[in-house]
Amino acid sequence: MAEVKHHHHLFHHKKDGGEPAEVDYARVEKHHKHKEHLAKLGTLAAGAYALHEKHQSKKDPKNAHKHKIKEEIAATVAVGSVGFAFHEHHEKKKARKKRKSHGHH
Repeated sequence: MAEVKHHHHLFHHKKDGGEPAEVDYARVEKHHKHKEHLAKLGTLAAGAYALHEKHQSKKDPKNAHKHKIKEEIAATVAVGSVGFAFHEHHEKKKARKKRKSHGHH
C-alpha cells in the first residue's frame, strides 16, 4: 500500500518521536509581518483601482453602470484586505509576545 503523504504546516511540526518541535517565534513573527505588508499592498491596489473606475464612470457615461459595479467590487476587496492586514497585525503581535515570553529578545 502506498505511503500517505502529509502536508507540512509552519506551526505544527512534530519531531520523529511524535512530540511537537520547538516553534521559532521570530520566524512566525516575520511570516505574519510579511503577510501584513502584502495585505497593505493589496489594499492600496484595490483602492487605486476603485478610484480609477470611479473616474471612468464619470468620463464614460455610456458605460457608467459597468464602471460603478467594478468600483464597488474593488472597494469591497479593499475593505477585505484591510481586515486581513488587521488580522495579520494581531497575529504578529501574538508571535512577538510569545517570543519575548520564551526568553528570546
